[in-house]
Order: sequence, then structure tokens, then C-alpha cells
Amino acid sequence: MHRIYSLPFASVYPLYVTKVEKKGRTTAELDEVIEWLTGFDDAALAQHIDERTTLEDFFAEADLNPNASLITGVICGMRVEEIEDPLMQKIRYMDKLVDELARGKAMEKILRGA
Repeated sequence: MHRIYSLPFASVYPLYVTKVEKKGRTTAELDEVIEWLTGFDDAALAQHIDERTTLEDFFAEADLNPNASLITGVICGMRVEEIEDPLMQKIRYMDKLVDELARGKAMEKILRGA
């Protein structure tokens, strides 16, 4: 099992906030992207942060967007569509969406036309 699975979402989230804000994007946009992927609303997202839910449990409770499989490309040197471990793939989907947001990609494209 990867160490990343036991990381609290609350430890990863501030890193995402810093990354997107440095590039002129907002926390609201970040939340929208994460909520699109996971099916969580603002309250659920806040609760996972407050409760320090591990990434494993965070994704176990998520209702993954049916269009998540449209997320493709390379993140951390790996093609997300080729990652065999389902949990690692979900974590990398989230990383990829945050990366696209930070790079200034249009929200409509990040959310795969949703």
C-alpha cells in the first residue's frame, strides 16, 4: 500500500490551494473541480478537511464523476489513463485536474464539458 493513501486530504488541500492561487485561480474554482470529480458538495468537502479523512477514505466515499475517464495525460511522470491501481488513479485524476486549473485551462475543458 502506498503511503499517500493514508495522507489526510486536509494535508493535500492547502498545497492545491497554494498551487492554483499562485497562478491566479481561486479556491472556489479549486473546490468546483474537486467537487466535479468526487460528487462532494462544499459542506462534504469541508467535513473531510475538518475530520482529516485519509485520501483512501476520501475516495471510498466519493461518487466519482462518470466523465473522470476522460481525464488523460501525464502527471508525476505517469499517464493517468494507464494507472492500474484504482485508488492511485483517482488521486492522480485529482492531481491532473488541479494541474490543469493552475495552468489556466478553461473551466469548461477541465470539467470535460460538463
